[in-house]
Amino acid sequence: MTTLPPLSMTYPKLTALARQKLPCSPRKIPRSQLIKEKDDIDHYLEANFKGLSKEEVAAYRNSYKKNICVDMLRDGYHKSFTELFGLMERWDALREAARVRSVVWLQKPLEEQPDKLDCFYHYLTRAEAAERKEYLEDVYNNLYALACYFNNSEDKWVRNHFYERCFKVAQLIKIDGGKKEAEACAHMGLLYEEDGQLLEAAEHYEAFHQLTQGRIWKDEAGRFLNLLACESLLRTYRLLSDKMLENKEYKQAIKILIKASEIAKEGNDKKMEGEASYYLGLAQLAAGEYETALTKSFTVFHGVSLFNSKANMYAKVLKIRSSLWFIFMNGFYPSGQLLEAAEHYEAFHQLTQGRIWKDETGRFLNLLACESLLRTYRLLSDKMLENKEYKQAIKILIKASEIAKEAPLSTSNAPYPALSFRQRNDKKMEGEASYYLGLAQLAAGEYETALTYKSLNLRSSSEDR
Repeated sequence: MTTLPPLSMTYPKLTALARQKLPCSPRKIPRSQLIKEKDDIDHYLEANFKGLSKEEVAAYRNSYKKNICVDMLRDGYHKSFTELFGLMERWDALREAARVRSVVWLQKPLEEQPDKLDCFYHYLTRAEAAERKEYLEDVYNNLYALACYFNNSEDKWVRNHFYERCFKVAQLIKIDGGKKEAEACAHMGLLYEEDGQLLEAAEHYEAFHQLTQGRIWKDEAGRFLNLLACESLLRTYRLLSDKMLENKEYKQAIKILIKASEIAKEGNDKKMEGEASYYLGLAQLAAGEYETALTKSFTVFHGVSLFNSKANMYAKVLKIRSSLWFIFMNGFYPSGQLLEAAEHYEAFHQLTQGRIWKDETGRFLNLLACESLLRTYRLLSDKMLENKEYKQAIKILIKASEIAKEAPLSTSNAPYPALSFRQRNDKKMEGEASYYLGLAQLAAGEYETALTYKSLNLRSSSEDR
């Protein structure tokens, strides 16, 4: 996680000579003369370059890749040569396999990419020299520089190779308190996450999180490594829980999301904590633990979402409210908690007022909020009437009637201007609200008022018909 300066490349003897015959070289030598057979090349060199040594002739005769390898061996970097030779063999094998599978294979052979070969020579030999002197941090930095250089979609497998090398070296470095090891764990977690091996990724991210706890280490962008560890671990846990929920492994999914929620609290990031609670609540809903989801997880999420006013947070709150609506509609809400239900639906209604948001089926969320709130108010009023609390029942049903007047049309294809609910309201919903209010007024002995509301109900019903 270190930003490296531009590379100042120094070339060994054969490599410097060989670069002069590359197509990108400023020296004007026709390319056709460079690809002749061995005898023709020898004749050309003899005619044009007098007094060349065997080394110089070899530099012009051999490929650039071969010259790099010869320089490594001549300078005594046998480990670097072995590693480079293995990478080149794998490179050719991957190109051949891709060529078989695809008609068009655009990646160039390694011998046609001298800059990459130079990078291999420069950093591998420096890493080997540092290893001989037991300068492990320099070994790590040079290997990490190679990983950064090959961090692109075409050469990702090369990057991963050096990430693994960095991880092995970082485990031996103790002088920095474990910072290099923490960075290496993060890279390995990313490697496995991209490959879809989520359990292995979680294992490395857990080590990353453990090593950065209580530390104030930062990356080159100024972000705390511990916060990055929390984010990476939460992301992996969520992906794991998604797979578990698909396989109906609800207990395992909830267990891992509880762990994620605890880690999010340590990160001291309200947005992260809210999202962790949100996904835990959804898993609890899927498992049928409705009361736990509504009273704990979603309550935490609703509280921390107030710290972030971005649209995506509102969208997630609305999705929660939609889940609540589904639970209430199917009668799954715990008995005796209608007041809490009303509070949730009032928040749902308030969030959707003046909005044109829809759910997955195309129904307007504000309409769902109105329906849910009216249904809850009616259930509350029924209990109040049973207890002969007539005034409270009438009061809550008047509130329901006012909300019904704001409800938009129930058809999803109807026009839905944001500020014209009263002009395009749902008469059926308004009529039902007036009807139940009238019944409550009759029960309370307010006959004249009840008849007025009943006539309104009949009139709205006829318009609906």
